[in-house]
Amino acid sequence: MDSILETAKSWLTDFFDDATKKEVQNLIDTNTEELKDRFYKNMEFGTGGMRGMMGAGTNRINKYTLGKSTQGLSNYLRKSYTEEEIKVVIAYDCRHNSDTLARTVAEVFSANGIKVFLFSELRTTPELSFAVRHLNCHAGIVLTASHNPPEYNGYKVYWTDGGQIVPPQDGEIISEINSLSFEDINFSSDDSLIELIDKDVDEAFISQSVEKGSFGAAGKDDFKIVFTSLHGTSITAIPEVLKRAGYNNVTVIEEQAKPDGDFPTVKSPNPEEPEALSIAVAKAEEIGADMVVGTDPDSDRLGIAVRNLEGKMEIVNGNQAMVLMTKFLLEQQKEKGFQGNEFIATTIVSTPMMEAMAKAYGVEFKTALTGFKWIGKMIKDFPQSKFVGGGEESFGYMVGDFVRDKDAVTSTLLACEIASQAKANGSSFYKDLIDCYVDYGFYKEHLVALTKKGMSGAEEIKQMLKDFKENPVESVAGSKVKWIEDYNTSIATNVISGEEKTIDLPKSNVLIYETEDGTRVAARPSGTEPKVKFYISTNTTLENASDFKSVSAALDIKIQTILSELQLS
Repeated sequence: MDSILETAKSWLTDFFDDATKKEVQNLIDTNTEELKDRFYKNMEFGTGGMRGMMGAGTNRINKYTLGKSTQGLSNYLRKSYTEEEIKVVIAYDCRHNSDTLARTVAEVFSANGIKVFLFSELRTTPELSFAVRHLNCHAGIVLTASHNPPEYNGYKVYWTDGGQIVPPQDGEIISEINSLSFEDINFSSDDSLIELIDKDVDEAFISQSVEKGSFGAAGKDDFKIVFTSLHGTSITAIPEVLKRAGYNNVTVIEEQAKPDGDFPTVKSPNPEEPEALSIAVAKAEEIGADMVVGTDPDSDRLGIAVRNLEGKMEIVNGNQAMVLMTKFLLEQQKEKGFQGNEFIATTIVSTPMMEAMAKAYGVEFKTALTGFKWIGKMIKDFPQSKFVGGGEESFGYMVGDFVRDKDAVTSTLLACEIASQAKANGSSFYKDLIDCYVDYGFYKEHLVALTKKGMSGAEEIKQMLKDFKENPVESVAGSKVKWIEDYNTSIATNVISGEEKTIDLPKSNVLIYETEDGTRVAARPSGTEPKVKFYISTNTTLENASDFKSVSAALDIKIQTILSELQLS
């Protein structure tokens, strides 16, 4: 506590503004527990950059923590590119303080002699990723906390390829940041180096989204869409993209269309949560729409609801959407002719069905750690290969490589193309998904996310994962555990034969059990939230589409058994 108090008092010097000093002094005087949480550590980069609650303190998002990160990044850029004009592009979402924090970040870059393109208003994360390459920038920043609660904000860093920073850049940048004190931040802006951007970049991005996401689907005049931006940024892009692609029957949920960092109509602006899409689903039932699409605040994730076999709207999960989108893209590529260098990709905690599908099409399958930056890195690392598409279970998908991060804008159009064409063919998005289960195996997944806040929560998460590793499960739902994959040690062990294999991925705090029948249970801490996550994947064969309901019910029972065995229910 003495060191925490000492750190807090260092924020009472004249370098810090009066409002910050007042806030810190009040914490010192009245709230020891809150003071601990704000100063017990520095805000860290995770799978999505920096993300955390706003407020004064080293463990909070504020002008000083972001300023220090920006100063460190500026130093790193100047060391990396000594002979050229350095350029960065900055975007921000609908959250409280995103616009002012973005301006602060722009000012620090400019104070370091770096040219800044700053979006004049809020924009989507995929447009920021696109803009990095479109404007020939060395880096990009987006101020967002994705789908986190209203008190959060964040800072994601992109590199020259339009993808998020990955090793070795991330470690080198973090070292540069950690070598600084807050007093090293240069806040003396050079406004001549800050250029506001909007319509020209918008036009280029929207045109590319329409081009990459359109596949000549039939039945658009008869296809009804309900769209909600959940108070976020996608309202700036998706309605226009759908309109240009020929979808004129789009109902926008007006009470959720206005950007608002309080997200007043939802408990959480996360399309992974069924409640977030409830207003849109109710509207779809009312008007007889075919599809609902909702996006998170920065528009990199999308949630989809379609009509099930009973004609009722049902939300499909991220694995299901990813499978059907990838199948559709592979079919399109098959019609053009495979060149032999195509690949699809997903993450280690997403559905194994992606690998089964890759084998069926004879294309390469690549798997990455959780976090879309790793999929973006594949495109950079294998320039001779062609990325067809890929995604992750957490409702993110990327169509081709013109954007290098998950992209709800183009993916929304792709989903509509699939569903519109299916309806025109006398099928549906849902029925096409069931056909995938018949062709490649019926895989069903379930996620458990446990929230553990604060300093004590971080310790609790650490202990849970330690217990999961040190007390290995021997069987899951009656099937013996065959493989234990420990991504911290990079070793996969066959506990039946004793065989060991090296995991050729960066080290990560993930442990996966795989049983003899292919059931998988993975555990990992979230990189961006105070959560520990458990991912369960089960599978079986589906001989006929007519057996879908009974086989699905059997897998549900199996999942409930696993939850009970692992004491997660």
